[in-house]
Amino acid sequence: MGGMINNVVVVLSISVIMCMNTMRLSYGAITRRSMEEIWRINKQGPFLGIVVPNAFEMNPLLQSPSFVQDSQLPYFDFGGRRFRFGKIGSEKVIITMTGLGMLNAGITTQLLINLFKIKGVIHYGVAGNANPNLQIGDVTIPNYWAHTGLWNWQRYGDGENDELALEANGDYTRKIGYLKFSDYYNLSKNGENLDNYLNRVWYQPEEVFPVDGVPEQRQHALWVPVDSHYYNLSNKLEDLELENCVNATTCLPRRAKVVKVERGCSANTFVDNAAYREFLRSKFNVSPVDMETAAVALVCLQQTSTPFIAFRALSDLAGGGSALSNEASLFASLASQNAVTVALQFIHLISSSKLDFGSFYVQ
Repeated sequence: MGGMINNVVVVLSISVIMCMNTMRLSYGAITRRSMEEIWRINKQGPFLGIVVPNAFEMNPLLQSPSFVQDSQLPYFDFGGRRFRFGKIGSEKVIITMTGLGMLNAGITTQLLINLFKIKGVIHYGVAGNANPNLQIGDVTIPNYWAHTGLWNWQRYGDGENDELALEANGDYTRKIGYLKFSDYYNLSKNGENLDNYLNRVWYQPEEVFPVDGVPEQRQHALWVPVDSHYYNLSNKLEDLELENCVNATTCLPRRAKVVKVERGCSANTFVDNAAYREFLRSKFNVSPVDMETAAVALVCLQQTSTPFIAFRALSDLAGGGSALSNEASLFASLASQNAVTVALQFIHLISSSKLDFGSFYVQ
């Protein structure tokens, strides 16, 4: 019943917007033509949304024989994004590329969910590796994701027992912890690290505003879980055979594997620094480190009814130090293909699963 009421609300909202389009089209409003196109598309839904960061990660999927593009409506362009329609097995899918970073990933995911009937979001790509027990080429499936780029930068002279700016207002917290720059200073006096004018940064949770919550009443989230049904279903991926060689002479030390891990993290920072990699691992117990997944997760969290999961293939040891020289450029294509292989197999699992994932859709 709730789903029917929400669908009626959507119909009324679209009707109001279409009536408004008798006026001049300006201020970034959705055109009547676009609204009609979206309406026709959604009559064929719901869809699985597949969100991919970059072209080199998306192209192997588009070129895969598993993806059959819709001959009547191959794509729809909106807001600088292209939404591609087709089927993978029996599943209707929409594939879209976000572009680099948290902002792009968040905007694209929000457009995908708001414009179309989406019953679940699958995100995949490559990532840096912070877990010494894993190797390049492995595909990770974290249970939780966090944005680790939201900081309160503490003034020089203050310490861990000093209140942060605006902490009393509830805007910031010291509960999560900090990175102290002088802990990584290579100069010392009498065996003690010298202090650093950069002092320390305290990690902060995101403010989220769930669609079923009170408008403008914030909640906070740091570790965002993937959908539990999706995560349980992904158990069947762990024996999947993955690519092991770039060419006849360049192969991984061991066969790549699918690994379920506890945590991954994202921020608008490409991590190519061993000290920070080790900090993220010791502080947060993360394995993949990337620049988009947490944004996708946070948008799906705010929608409350959108199942989400992410697959990130490890393309490099963040900051170097592995036995594989120049790993990022050498193994990126292999890692990308492995991520696509896992995503495709997961979609086939959804199709064959007895669980009705379509029942999660609420618009």
